[in-house]
Amino acid sequence: MSDDPDVLAAREVAAEQAYVDRVYVQLAASAQSAQRLAREGHDRGRLGHEGGLVERDAMVFQAARRIAQLDAAHEGLVFGRLDLTPDVDDRPRYVGRIGLRDAEYDSLVIDWRAPAAAVFYQATAAEPHDVVRRRVLRCAGAEVVGVEDELLDAEAAEKFDLDLPVVGEGALMAQLSRARDRTMHSIVATIQAEQDQAIRAPAKGVTTISGGPGVGKTVVALHRAAYLLYTDRRRYETGGVLIVGPSGVFMRYIERVLPSLGETAVALRSLGEVVDGVRAVRRDPPAVADVKGSGRMAEVLRRVARQQAPNSPDSFRIFWRDDVLTLDRGSLGRVRRSLMSQGRRNRQLPRVPRALLDVLWRQVRSERGRERGRESFDADLLEDPRFLEFAADWWPPLDAREVLGWLRDPALLARVADGVLDRDEQALLVASWSDPLRELCVEDVPLLDELRYAIGDVPQRTEDDTSLDDTGLHEGGRDVAELMTAADREYAPSGRAWTPPTHRIEDDPFAHVLVDEAQDLTPMQWRMVGRRGRTATWTIVGDPAQSSWPVPAEADAARAAALEGKPVHAFHLSTNYRNSSEIYAFAADYARRVGLDADLPTAVRSTGEEPREMPASPSLREAVVAAVADLADRVGGTVGVVAAVDRQAEVREWLDVEREDGRIAVLTGLETKGLEFDGIVVVAPSEIEGESSTGRATLYVVLTRATQLLVTVG
Repeated sequence: MSDDPDVLAAREVAAEQAYVDRVYVQLAASAQSAQRLAREGHDRGRLGHEGGLVERDAMVFQAARRIAQLDAAHEGLVFGRLDLTPDVDDRPRYVGRIGLRDAEYDSLVIDWRAPAAAVFYQATAAEPHDVVRRRVLRCAGAEVVGVEDELLDAEAAEKFDLDLPVVGEGALMAQLSRARDRTMHSIVATIQAEQDQAIRAPAKGVTTISGGPGVGKTVVALHRAAYLLYTDRRRYETGGVLIVGPSGVFMRYIERVLPSLGETAVALRSLGEVVDGVRAVRRDPPAVADVKGSGRMAEVLRRVARQQAPNSPDSFRIFWRDDVLTLDRGSLGRVRRSLMSQGRRNRQLPRVPRALLDVLWRQVRSERGRERGRESFDADLLEDPRFLEFAADWWPPLDAREVLGWLRDPALLARVADGVLDRDEQALLVASWSDPLRELCVEDVPLLDELRYAIGDVPQRTEDDTSLDDTGLHEGGRDVAELMTAADREYAPSGRAWTPPTHRIEDDPFAHVLVDEAQDLTPMQWRMVGRRGRTATWTIVGDPAQSSWPVPAEADAARAAALEGKPVHAFHLSTNYRNSSEIYAFAADYARRVGLDADLPTAVRSTGEEPREMPASPSLREAVVAAVADLADRVGGTVGVVAAVDRQAEVREWLDVEREDGRIAVLTGLETKGLEFDGIVVVAPSEIEGESSTGRATLYVVLTRATQLLVTVG
């Protein structure tokens, strides 16, 4: 151990490189084996019988999944080594992103999620768990570029006369000091004990991960998703794992974490993408967002879903066998209320003709009509284009977007919002929806989802459906559902064409739902996400002090309803790994000064660089340009420039961001949620603070995004 430190480090790196080379040789062999399995599976499909097709599908699926795991884990496959006391294991254990065995089925690498790897994260000097030395391998692809050691049990090393050199300054501090890029990376090599407890928490119920800025809540939650997939793959891969984040920027930031851990069977969706087939990125102004996010909107939407479709006919008249038969506003209203009492609106489509025919048949008085009987009456009207056209127009199959569009009418909105929203709130909604061609906002997506569930899916008859007579779908030898769609297609005067949806609302639940930045979800967003997790286990990540929703009690009630009956396992993270102590002291002082009830974690790293407050001199533009140029020269990674929503485009123009090398990003305060940068320039902090009722919390978030340098301008 008397070697020069550089010589010692080089010798240890070379020894580890030899082992890693052996691992990658086996990785290539495993990939070839998986590809052979895929080819064999395709060959089974040519056997010409059903069993061959089943075998093909199973083999190809398993092979494809293994190939995806091997490809995803290729970057930095081996990252850890454990040297245990010889009475427990006389060989080192290597820990990696996936498990790998050699040709004799001996373990080369232990999957980081396996029980045998748990001590890699749980061992400490106080409780070494038989670990003498823990080593982290820093790799660039398949090349070992450094090692970082921790001697956890010096007494055991001396007792067993173990020659275990200790190299480096500590893996965690090395990881924390590296430059950031535009994506989040896994912390699989540097997970700390309190983080590991949350990752390996019981799967049942709800796991909450709380803590202030920089404690690693997001990345711990993502590693938990990978852990659950490993421990119960059949359940979570079959049912699906949904990860919900605040924005598209955030989802792009985290998208590489799970694939790097060997997991690809996960749905990552921002709040504007939770509903299948819908993608929204634009956000409403805070005042509008507050109305659309309120739980009161659920009652408004329930009412509008029960309204008669605008411009639909309100009467019908037909002559049959000496009788004039009519449907007036009163009788149609009674039919509508009766149908709505039986379930969701679209689900009643097959019952509509029968319900209308019942009313008309009761008006038949002539002897000739009565002699022909009800069966003849139904057959005649179901072949009459006038009746079919009326039924299709009076009770058309509805789409949630169409129903939401009804609320552009101030009179209709006033009717359904009476006693729920005041006039000012109604005016905000009408103004936000005034342009029918304007794209949806993120805040509209939960409203669409609410309407989807309020109006329901259109029933689809299958060929082997034997219950049609009992439900009223089948009348006079004709399929009424088919008649309705035919009438809608061929006879509707508006030329409206309707295609049955391929996605059904019954398909929405997942096996696990992970919600990040949960403190920002509105009551309506909780209702939307809750529908996807009715039977799921959950991971919920958040910090109330960073909330952008102005009525926390309302959101808490909606969250409780979404999670009703599920046991909760709570974990709190207390160490800030992101910010330097200088930056976090500045942010924490702001939080205390403005009265935020903030969870203030302990920052473990110091840089000696205090945050700077620059005046907007000689102008805001020149000061911002100078500050950004200075930070870009002083840090090796990313620089975030944060401005109020109304100023973002102007700042982009000042900096001509498109010409940069991807290191500089101009964002709003809300877009920085969950992100981190080497340097942050905050443009006119008072504008961010004043743009909404929760602007102080948003500015607090912005001040905690930097890892090395922070500058405020103005």
